[in-house]
Amino acid sequence: MHQIEPYHNWQQYYDASEDPQSPFYGKEYNYDLYSENIYGYFIDPAWDFFGSETLYMKVLFANYEEGFIIIELIGEWNDAINNDIMHLKRNVVEHVMGTGINKFILIGENILNFHGSDDSYYEEWFEEVEDGWIVAINFRDFVEEEMARFEIDSYINFGGHLQVVNWRTMTPAVFFAGVSQLMQRRLQMGDL
Repeated sequence: MHQIEPYHNWQQYYDASEDPQSPFYGKEYNYDLYSENIYGYFIDPAWDFFGSETLYMKVLFANYEEGFIIIELIGEWNDAINNDIMHLKRNVVEHVMGTGINKFILIGENILNFHGSDDSYYEEWFEEVEDGWIVAINFRDFVEEEMARFEIDSYINFGGHLQVVNWRTMTPAVFFAGVSQLMQRRLQMGDL
């Protein structure tokens, strides 16, 4: 797992550690020291701890004028034991929503497992985005199936056309525009 790095080619556009509105503002990274781990497996020092022992993140891009944020995740999303959604909601989501963010793109290619519990934090998050949305991009099929079993798909959009395998070839603005267009069609037609 230590070889899986968060996507870094967008750092020319955005760096959460240099953004005064980011929950990770001022964080200093030591790329020579692997100190964070998931179940005893060290992870790359570029991943950010937000309260969960099994789930880490990286804010890849935030645009406060457009009201969106792109977050890459790694690890096991475990609501049953670690209440990961609570940590994500309280320590990151609420912080950025206070800056005007209401559209969330979660990239989950490196989510290795999902263990659900109740859906109250998801419901709360969904209600608070009002005119925005929450999208899960490129989560593995079995993770999406488990999330659907816990009815997380009532609050987070995933699956279908929301598998955007070529997102790394885009700029953050182009990626957001594409996801936004897919969401508009999904919300209008209800079938994507």
